[in-house]
Amino acid sequence: QVQLEESGGGSVQAGGSLRLSCRYSSSSYCMAWFRQAPGKEREGVARMDRHERIGYANSVKGRFTISNDNAQNTLYLQMSSVKPGDTAMYYCAAEENPYGGTCTLSIRSYTTWGQGTQVTVSS
Repeated sequence: QVQLEESGGGSVQAGGSLRLSCRYSSSSYCMAWFRQAPGKEREGVARMDRHERIGYANSVKGRFTISNDNAQNTLYLQMSSVKPGDTAMYYCAAEENPYGGTCTLSIRSYTTWGQGTQVTVSS
């Protein structure tokens, strides 16, 4: 079973930047970042597959960047131009055998999750 551990969360002012890290015990075919704000459903933010094909939610496109460092076994989420609406608990997720062989931003597509790291954006 893959182990995931997120870090890098904290408080940041609107317009600022933050980089989240997800240390994994072994790589998976799909890896992704999700977030969940209080009272809201968990939503997909960014995904990457083993071939480095990437996808983003429309709400973060152009502001967030997902990347992976295989040598460090770490997945990153670079957050720029953050907004108060980005405030949420951010989760790393992994799936080795995605349905249909395609990575998505659906929570149902992932079976392994980290514990999360909190991001708070103040105006």
